[in-house]
Formats: sequence, structure tokens, C-alpha cells
Amino acid sequence: MASFDITSLYLPLVLIVILTIYLLSGIRIIRPINRMVVETFGKFTRVQKSGITIVIPFVQKPVIVNITDRLVDVQRQEVITKDNLNCIIDAQIYYRVGETNEEVRNAIYVTNDYQRQIIQLAKTTLRNVIGDNMFRDVNSNRAKLNLEIFQTMSIETKNWGIRMIRVELKEIEPPKDVQETMNQVIKAENDKQSAVDFANAVETKADGEKRAQIKTAEGIKQSKILEAEGEAQAIERKAKARATEIELVNEAAERYFVGNAKDLKELEVTQASLEKNSKIVLTEKGITPTLVLNETKDNVIPTAKIINDEETQ
Repeated sequence: MASFDITSLYLPLVLIVILTIYLLSGIRIIRPINRMVVETFGKFTRVQKSGITIVIPFVQKPVIVNITDRLVDVQRQEVITKDNLNCIIDAQIYYRVGETNEEVRNAIYVTNDYQRQIIQLAKTTLRNVIGDNMFRDVNSNRAKLNLEIFQTMSIETKNWGIRMIRVELKEIEPPKDVQETMNQVIKAENDKQSAVDFANAVETKADGEKRAQIKTAEGIKQSKILEAEGEAQAIERKAKARATEIELVNEAAERYFVGNAKDLKELEVTQASLEKNSKIVLTEKGITPTLVLNETKDNVIPTAKIINDEETQ
């Protein structure tokens, strides 16, 4: 009886633990780069975004779908161009699964393996697009071909839940004989361009030398102009100095002759007053009329003094 009571006591606890483990095993954490498609008994139930969700074990099945950008390489394949040249082409395809619930669902249920399907579609599209173009266009218009392939694949994969990002043609390898001809053409073009570059270099050098000669001539011309201007200024300064010198000489001569005229006038007056009984003495102050009595060395009396004495009396 006691044993039965213990079993009855622990049985609910065991069931609770088992149920807890069962529920915890269904907890899923979804990263931001993923989406989860949940199926219940094999039937689509929902699309779960990033975060924490619970999936019922053994009842529901989770399918993780990556929605980041992805790259697939399209292996090298032989393609015939419009002018019947066999060339080898490979490419790279960038794509991703859309973020909406419908796109995620279509990526799982519309195609069996969307990555393998994209590679097969890329090969087919490459053959069709390249086959509609001449080889020279294929080799020179890669951007146009990339866009055309991208647009075609975008239309085809829209219902797959796939978003095309870009398409890039990697290598376009022509037949060997065509490659040799192309090499010769490229070499001829390079030689032509080298000749043009050399001619341009010679022309540029000649133009530079011409400009240098012109600048030298202009420098000589400017130097002569400055030299002539300097000589003209020097002549002008000399002329001004000469004129100033002449003016000073004239002023000095005028002062000199005016002073001598005054002295001559005084002499005439003295001669008129003394007539024959007189002599003239030239002193430091000029010409002074002098009256000489008993002509000796010690009794020379200046006339001006006699006149002053008479005026005083």
C-alpha cells in the first residue's frame, strides 16, 4: 500500500518534466538573415520572421530559408554566336530570396531546388542571348548583354520568389584562329596609337620650344624698352640739372652785375665831384672815392668820411 502511494505521488512530476522537455525542445530562435517556413503534418502553416518561436515537435516541421545575397557560378560552356563562331563563356549570377511571406513560400514550394534551377536558367539564357548577337558585339558590349540576361532571368524567376541582383559575364573566349586575328588587329591599333602619341609628343615639344622662343623675344623686347626708358629718364634728369645750373648762374650773374653797376655809379658821382684832384681806392666794401691831400702814405682820407663829416657839421 505504501509503495502504491509513492508511485502515485511521483508520476505527475515525471509527466510534468517530460512535458516541459517536450515543449522546450520546440523552441526555435530565428536570426535576422533567415526566415522559417513551418509545416504541420506536411502542410504549409506559416512563415516566421526573426525572433523566438515555438514548433511542436513531431507535429510541425521547420524549414530555414536564407534571404541574404547569394552567388552562383555558371560553369564554362560553348555558345554559338550569330555569325557561327564557337566561343566559350562563363558567368556569375547574384540573387537572393525575397523577404515577403509569399516570396519565401514560393522559393520552397514553386521550385524543387531554386539554386539548381537558377544555374540551369542562366545557361539557357546565355545561349539564347549570345546566339542573337555577332561575336564583335558580344566582345565589345558586355554591359548590354549583362543587362539583357539580367532582365530575362528577372522575369523568369519572379514567380519563384527570387530577386535577381546582377549578372556578370566573366570570360568570352573566341576560337583560336579568331583570337590570333584579334591579336593582330589589337597590335596594329596599338602601333597606330603609339605613332599618334609620338606625333603628338613631337608637336607638343615643338610648340613648347616655339613658346619658349616667343617668351625669350618678349623678354628681350621688354628689356630694351626698359633700357630706353631708363636712358630717357637719365637724359631728362640731366636736362633738368643743366637748366637748374643755368638758372643759378643767371641769378649769380644778375646779382654780380647789379652790384658792379652800383659801384660804377658811385665812381661816376665821385669823379664828377672831385674832377681832377682825386684818386680811387678799392676797399673790401667796394669802390670808395677818396680825396688825397699831399699824396703820402699816411694822409689818405676817404671821401665818404669827408662827406659824412660835412653832413655832421
